[in-house]
Amino acid sequence: MSATRTLDPRANAEKAAAVAPADTLTPADRYQELFEAVQLARVFDDSKTFVDCAPRREPEQILDAYRARRDMPDFDLAAFVHAHFAPPQVHASHYVSVPGQPLREHIDGLWDVLTRQPRQHPARGSLLPLPHPYVVPGGRFGELYYWDSYFTMLGLAESGRHDLLHAMANNFAYLIDTYGHVPNGNRSYYLSRSQPPVFALMVELFEQKGICAAMEYLPRLRKEYTYWMDGADDLRPGDAHRHCVKLDDGSVLNRYWDDRDTPREESFLEDVSTARQGTRPAHEVYRELRAGAASGWDFSARWCDGADLSSIRTTAIVPVDLNAMLYKLERQIGLLSHASGQRAQGEQFQRKAEARRAAIDRVLWNDHAGAYLDYDWQRAAPREALNAATATPLYVALASREQARRVGQALRARLLREGGIGTSECASGQQWDQPNGWAPLQWLAIGGLRQYGDPLAEVIAQRWLHTVGNLYQRESKLVEKYAMDTSRAGAAGGGGGEYPLQDGFGWTNGVTRRLLHEDPAHAANHARAASHA
Repeated sequence: MSATRTLDPRANAEKAAAVAPADTLTPADRYQELFEAVQLARVFDDSKTFVDCAPRREPEQILDAYRARRDMPDFDLAAFVHAHFAPPQVHASHYVSVPGQPLREHIDGLWDVLTRQPRQHPARGSLLPLPHPYVVPGGRFGELYYWDSYFTMLGLAESGRHDLLHAMANNFAYLIDTYGHVPNGNRSYYLSRSQPPVFALMVELFEQKGICAAMEYLPRLRKEYTYWMDGADDLRPGDAHRHCVKLDDGSVLNRYWDDRDTPREESFLEDVSTARQGTRPAHEVYRELRAGAASGWDFSARWCDGADLSSIRTTAIVPVDLNAMLYKLERQIGLLSHASGQRAQGEQFQRKAEARRAAIDRVLWNDHAGAYLDYDWQRAAPREALNAATATPLYVALASREQARRVGQALRARLLREGGIGTSECASGQQWDQPNGWAPLQWLAIGGLRQYGDPLAEVIAQRWLHTVGNLYQRESKLVEKYAMDTSRAGAAGGGGGEYPLQDGFGWTNGVTRRLLHEDPAHAANHARAASHA
């Protein structure tokens, strides 16, 4: 593997060394009873607002002041909070196009709007400093997100923004070097979990686009792998530790996990309410909710017994997409090790990849469904409801040609909608279920089916572009998710979940920009913003 340009490791290390030390205490740890009082009283409409606030003075001083005043008869919690914290600013108008602007130009112009600079990091807040500029999703999501960024990068590449691709590459390397993994996002309250491990896919993209040599990232790939496989060697059949599960047949596969079992700080009141609806100990529910957030699919009936979120059992499920991505990680480490002359390490990781592939075939391939299905390792049974993650093994070239053919048939028969690929077969009210479709799932299906020459890939691409283009023509913006049943009322933004539909939006922009480039004749290339947004 080679590239036209390589990083200067010394310059990058000097840049990283200049980053201010991060405050890794989360807002709940930092503000203790003040944090709980603010979140339970719903001082802000969105639970994420308070954890993203910047304190106006030293946190210890704020907590001392709260403790001194809270029992006073005239104490006003909301007034106290606004006096001592600066909320983040969200400007929805930043994501709306000027009338008549073509969709492609709108996306190209949004990259600078969505870019954050290290010098913009407020002091003493929850934001984990990064050494280089980075692109955020938009709306309430004003920080870097792990798996979002891969799909965003697809569009940055097509827009010719190699400056941002290079900066993002260095930022992810910095996160792994600093924390041993890529957190869910660069916030202290995200440090206890990661997200779908797409760094190996990023590295491949960086090299393809001449950003840097993939070899530069081999130590980081190894380090991330160590994080995901922690404790695997000491497991007995039927046991689990953190991200690893050892099945009765001796196979080791992975699950999503969060090291904490408290309410998510960015959704504190929501998690407390969810736990109260069930009969299990609250800390068990909190762990499962956090693991669900680590999956990126927060939330979906995929993780639940039925549609009730309080029944969530994420850690009991071995997911298709996670294990496919870890197969890709093992393959990438093996290939780069061989290329760098580390033959023993290369062969070791080739064996790991083949062992995982065999386990995926035994455990996650379901011949009756003709698809890859998640597996409930605690109940030793497949999860029969199909979801769009079934395409991920195709994306990483893990499936046989016959398996890929049958997955294509299952997708067409069970998840294909007017607007693209639906997320699942369940209408639970959660956002990662019907009727919503998401840009990353479209791309994984399109890219996976293309690997095996299935024409369904282009059907999905064309339908997704119509969906995004039609909403853009009507509302002059791109959004986080879309309703896939477009026949009833035209293209519409998706719904459900814990918060309102967000504008922006990083991964929608990225996937759409890539598809517009690949299909210049598609009508979406001529979509223009409405005259009156």
